[in-house]
Amino acid sequence: MPDKPLVIDGLTFKYKTRPELALDNVSLELKQGELLLIAGSSGCGKTTLARCINGLIPRSYRGERSGKVLLHGREVADLQIPEMAQVVGTLLQDPERQIVASNVFNEIAFGPENLGLPRQEIVSRVNQALKRLNLEYLRERETFNLSGGEKQKVALAGVLAMNPSILLLDEPLASLDPASAHEALEVFRSLADEGKTVILVEHRVEDAISAKPDRMLYMEEGKVKYLGGIQSLPKEIDHTKVKLPAPWVVQRVKALDVITEEPPRPRTKEQGEPLVIFEDVSFQYDTDLPFILKDVNLKIYPGDLIAVLGPNGAGKSTLVKHAIGLLKPTRGRILIEGQDTRKMSVAQIAHVLGYVFQSPTHMLYAPTVQEELEFGPKNLEYDPLLIPKFVDESLSTVNLNGFAEYPPLGLSFGQQKRTTIAAVLAMRSKILIMDEPTAGQDFANYTHFMNTLCDVSEDAQSILSANFSATLFITHDLDLAVTYANSVLLFGDKHIVADGTPEDVLKDEELLLNYRVRPTSLLHLNLSLTAKTGRFLPAESLAAYVS
Repeated sequence: MPDKPLVIDGLTFKYKTRPELALDNVSLELKQGELLLIAGSSGCGKTTLARCINGLIPRSYRGERSGKVLLHGREVADLQIPEMAQVVGTLLQDPERQIVASNVFNEIAFGPENLGLPRQEIVSRVNQALKRLNLEYLRERETFNLSGGEKQKVALAGVLAMNPSILLLDEPLASLDPASAHEALEVFRSLADEGKTVILVEHRVEDAISAKPDRMLYMEEGKVKYLGGIQSLPKEIDHTKVKLPAPWVVQRVKALDVITEEPPRPRTKEQGEPLVIFEDVSFQYDTDLPFILKDVNLKIYPGDLIAVLGPNGAGKSTLVKHAIGLLKPTRGRILIEGQDTRKMSVAQIAHVLGYVFQSPTHMLYAPTVQEELEFGPKNLEYDPLLIPKFVDESLSTVNLNGFAEYPPLGLSFGQQKRTTIAAVLAMRSKILIMDEPTAGQDFANYTHFMNTLCDVSEDAQSILSANFSATLFITHDLDLAVTYANSVLLFGDKHIVADGTPEDVLKDEELLLNYRVRPTSLLHLNLSLTAKTGRFLPAESLAAYVS
């Protein structure tokens, strides 16, 4: 067997449905036991490169390809699918696209079964994968009822059970709580140390570098801009495009001598009646199953910008699905502008609450982005003359100008996620609810749309301040809460365990760790400087306070 598991030489690719090059003359070689981190802006070519490595290009995605992709010396295009599956194990960005079985054991066993392995070997591999990822407690669970993070872990277990020589992990941390992400990164490092070749495609660079990658590949517009070590911040990496440790950003800003204006203060809660009330809400899917929510009490007021934090499987998404009427409480009640959700249709609630699902595939269906964004306003019977304005503003907010005629399912995962956000923005509901809004997003894009959403300064006319009374986002990105929220809910043990300002809730490190929220370098730096700043700030703004 050749020494190098992967050799890419002069790889160029253009999708049939897209005018621009997705990859432009990419070349690299990987050794056995190497862990490579691939980073860059959403749509820069990371996922396309992954598809060329695992054979989805040219099999499933059509276009023009030139150059070589060699796996253990053999061209990817010449390998049969069963051969590919035993060489490259792929974890997709969206686990919804990967899970096929009805329960966890069968899902993990699916790959080895299709290899025709003996039953005893299949069971052994499933048990090993469950143990390695600490998932034994999910063994008999139905996959449909898993949280997004749990599905991500189960999908990873299914990949490990195939025992491939190359692991290709496309945004594996996107749906994981911070503690689970840290545990997963330790597994990736140990797999590389055992001889696997690990390719980690990840926007969360600060988290990913804790796995001690041997090298980092940084891409822009389909081209390789940097390939090398990452003990410190290489000058080729743009700190505004990928999320880096806060001290690195401060160092870069000070070195560039850039004057960064302090961001506007976050919007404040308004006095008056609450828009949404949860009264002693408890919920279970069936009387034979345990409660997922228990005695939840919550009020959402005009002016709220709420970040919901907590571990995978805690019930955060279930909480939100109650607010939008997809689920009804087993006990207690939920009031939307004074009306009980049991007496309201989902369509009626949609006028008040707009919801961005965690998985884009749960929302996207239209042939073009334009039609996707027009669907909601048309069904809510808005003035047809206003709909084009709603669509244009929403596309601009999420940085998708020029994509109106693209097919949504032909976009990258990050672009699909932004399309779903834009679709809800165009509906102009009174309350905006987003489940993992930054999943699959590079730092530049999520900073752009969050700034546009949340800028409530007098000279700004953000979509949020102009059209939404309140917003709530579920996130595993602690820095999103640090930078943008004016209120933080910490959810765990089936109820709200902390509710207050970011400065109050996030200073309790022991409480955060108890609920699998790992403090970040940005949080630590903010806490050390709060006496000077008076509030939490993004890393670029903190540079002015660091001597």
